Amino acid sequence: MIPNFLVTHSGGFHADELLSSVILTRLFPQARIVRSRAPEWITSGEDRIIYDVGGSYDPAAGIFDHHQRGAPLRDDGQPYSSFGLIWKHYGRDYLTASELPEAHVEAMHGSFDAGFVLPVDLTDNGALSPSGPLAGLTLPALLETLKPVFDEADPEADDRAFHAALAIARSFVEARIAQSAAKLRAEAIVHRAIEAAGQGRVLELPRGMPFRPAIVKAGADQLLFVVHPREKDWCVTGIRRAEEGFELRADLPAAWAGLTNGALEAVCGIEGASFCHNGRFIAAARTREAALAMAELAVKEALLIGAQSNGGR
Repeated sequence: MIPNFLVTHSGGFHADELLSSVILTRLFPQARIVRSRAPEWITSGEDRIIYDVGGSYDPAAGIFDHHQRGAPLRDDGQPYSSFGLIWKHYGRDYLTASELPEAHVEAMHGSFDAGFVLPVDLTDNGALSPSGPLAGLTLPALLETLKPVFDEADPEADDRAFHAALAIARSFVEARIAQSAAKLRAEAIVHRAIEAAGQGRVLELPRGMPFRPAIVKAGADQLLFVVHPREKDWCVTGIRRAEEGFELRADLPAAWAGLTNGALEAVCGIEGASFCHNGRFIAAARTREAALAMAELAVKEALLIGAQSNGGR
């Protein structure tokens, strides 16, 4: 079915139907969005897809609502919003239309669902209530700030705001997909570099890219530092122990912290050393040779500290 209309409810909007609209308008650019609760619009027809309204979940009839009794649940019992339902049925087509390689579509569909779609589903259904200072900065909360204020008198204000918010929502979805696709491309490059490194402690990459997921996936626990070129110099960076937090497998030497250029060269004895962050998680050098020498020196110190720590137990 190629719809002429994408039908969702009128009035105030939420993240789930906005994000559903992002997916559907990418797949059906010729279709017109209709925001209505009128029976003639929210009744199934061959010319429309209805979502976040309609009172039923019937994919064959093109209706994807989640507000009714007996609304669909995920396999683990968690609730869907309209976004989750649309992603379930149209997400793979969206990824294909976004020119993602076929080999990556299934993995990306699942990871995007878990990391992006599910939180929207849970928030929309009241099953997740973000708290703390950042609660108002979640994507659903930010999208809702784009709704007209309560005393806006223009009857067209809701529709105008919806379409303005849709463009913003689209940018977040497309950016997240692009970033995730880039991580998959990076994974292949990092895996080749890991093979080249063997049992070495330093991983050299041809450019800056996401590297930790591939290192973890490969079980390359021996690696302590990554070296790669930047625009005008070379970078030496640590590897975080966990996805969350900032603890590294190994810190750069304490004596380097906060030093630059001549002062850093004098302390580490490496010509071309140019910078070490005071937090000791990243350093820079003017040449590849200097960056690799800094990384190897940092490895030696980290192993020595580790040996002393284990010997003192």
